Amino acid sequence: MGIASTSIHKEIYLAGGCFWGTEAFLKRLPGVISTEVGYANGDPLIKSPSYRAVCTGTTGYAETVHLIYDPREISLALIIQAYLCSIDPTSVNRQGGDLGPQYRTGIFWTDEQDKAVIEAQMYQLQRQLDIKHKGKVAIEVQPLHAFWPAEDYHQDYLDVNPGGYCHVNLNGAEAFVQAHAQDFAILAQNYNKPDEETLKANLDDLAFEVTQHAYTERPFSSPLDHEFKPGIYVDRTTGEPLFSSTDKFDSGCGWPAFSKPIATSVIQEYGDPSLPGRFRTEVKSARGNAHLGHVFHDGPTELGGERYCINGAALEFIPLADMDARGYGYLKSLVERQ
Repeated sequence: MGIASTSIHKEIYLAGGCFWGTEAFLKRLPGVISTEVGYANGDPLIKSPSYRAVCTGTTGYAETVHLIYDPREISLALIIQAYLCSIDPTSVNRQGGDLGPQYRTGIFWTDEQDKAVIEAQMYQLQRQLDIKHKGKVAIEVQPLHAFWPAEDYHQDYLDVNPGGYCHVNLNGAEAFVQAHAQDFAILAQNYNKPDEETLKANLDDLAFEVTQHAYTERPFSSPLDHEFKPGIYVDRTTGEPLFSSTDKFDSGCGWPAFSKPIATSVIQEYGDPSLPGRFRTEVKSARGNAHLGHVFHDGPTELGGERYCINGAALEFIPLADMDARGYGYLKSLVERQ
């Protein structure tokens, strides 16, 4: 059931089909403070709609979960990635056996700063769907216009009625947390972006231009292009771990290349039309919002097919031998097996 948010906490509204199952799934994520089910973003002329009215499919409202969370324990990117595991993102007005516009999927925000994170996650999702030829994202992404709490008997429905109808595999929440243990471990370290004055003082001119103004260093100019010792690569602006030596390969392109990030939530992807005649996917660090480079789907098939082409000036290499002293000992298991 919902509780009041504090200045520390943040909120997001997620529509994922029948709100009984969506709420029960989201409540199982660490860092979730409270949930409340209700009806969001419908006909503005209809106030405080009833469940019966919403079920007619004529009110425009979607069954939605209002989620309050602690961003120190779970990021918005991780919440969205977990949410995506509970839905079919390409289905229009249908989830599971529930059919109608009230069961459409949607992400509704109240903080304008969240928009970029949401759009980056949707871009990444669509890119993966395009690679697999699996359709288009049907998730509605909008600011929240209205939210009306549902009737009391809908709140915490599956806690009160554990055998009740649920279209979601609730075990998927625990599986998600286990699969993303690295993301949660990195988030707990609280890597934060310094102000611009501090960045200018800490970075050389090339690193500042690359990370803050999306400049591209000359190919074959970075010593990290030929660095293959065990270790990790971190964001020059925040220290956030981004890539592991276990995922680095020699692509021959002249820039450090990786098959994947060290964890799914440490990078954000955005469409980049800046190069005439060639649309690309820009890669930025999640916490620092630093430009890193681009990702292309032309990497080794045996490594997943991705090539993260990254400016060496945006990275700092931490050798395995130095990871404990630099505070990255919690990630040593990723490179010790190399």
